[in-house]
Amino acid sequence: MQHHPAIASGRTAVITGGASGIGLAAGKRLAGLGLNVVLADLAGDRLEAARAAVVAAASAAGAPDGAATVRAVPTDVGRIDDLRALKDAAYGAFGDVAVLMNNAAVSPVGKPWDAYEDWQRLIATNLWGVINGVQAFAPAMLAAGKPAAIVNTGSKQGITTPPGNAAYNTSKAGVKVFTEATAYELRQTPGCPVTAHLLIPGFTHTGLTGTEEKPAAAWTAEQVVDFMLASMASGDFYILCPDNDVDRATDEKRMAWAIGDVIENRPALSRWHPDHKEAFARFMGS
Repeated sequence: MQHHPAIASGRTAVITGGASGIGLAAGKRLAGLGLNVVLADLAGDRLEAARAAVVAAASAAGAPDGAATVRAVPTDVGRIDDLRALKDAAYGAFGDVAVLMNNAAVSPVGKPWDAYEDWQRLIATNLWGVINGVQAFAPAMLAAGKPAAIVNTGSKQGITTPPGNAAYNTSKAGVKVFTEATAYELRQTPGCPVTAHLLIPGFTHTGLTGTEEKPAAAWTAEQVVDFMLASMASGDFYILCPDNDVDRATDEKRMAWAIGDVIENRPALSRWHPDHKEAFARFMGS
């Protein structure tokens, strides 16, 4: 399989939210391809267990000393000083960062007027964690002059914004806008070998799913990572993942309806409005 030029043996990937889910799956996969891996997550047993799992993946792939190619750095992505320390740790250990995956996220809270402190924590992690990652790492990645990639994990909920998860939707909508702007600025930089990508997972079985057993409709985190790598190799910016229940055509129609609310001046979130229920069903079936 062909890969994005940044993904090469001996280079380095930094992954936030690396202790579980998509972040951990990415760490294992990239270690298996011969990259050094720096996992960032909150301090604790989960982070150490994740490091051991990625070391095992590196060793299984033939790294002479898998433990030497993997670092775990306790990090609160909502704090810019933590991200700067993570950058120093990655460059100090390996002198290079080829892949930055801003993936850390926490789960939703309630209504727009509920749980103010939870809102702050969620926005700090899901949105500021991405902004802080790019702020801390992008200048050094650009200065290196080597092929590199920044992957920010968004969500379909940041595009279609379904009811019930206002804080999460807000954070992921921000990630989409920020990543689009990052890609544009990189593209406008003469000779820039750094690309940006928005990972948009479908229904994926992770710690945020809330179930021990994988639902039949969900993809595994490993499937998402393999799809991501193939999409990056193709030069895709929007890495729109299907799952076992929703195909790309369905996603495209749902997203087209969402932007149609603005164009046609329908009520907000008209997909879930009783006056537009039949029209939405006809649109999806057309």
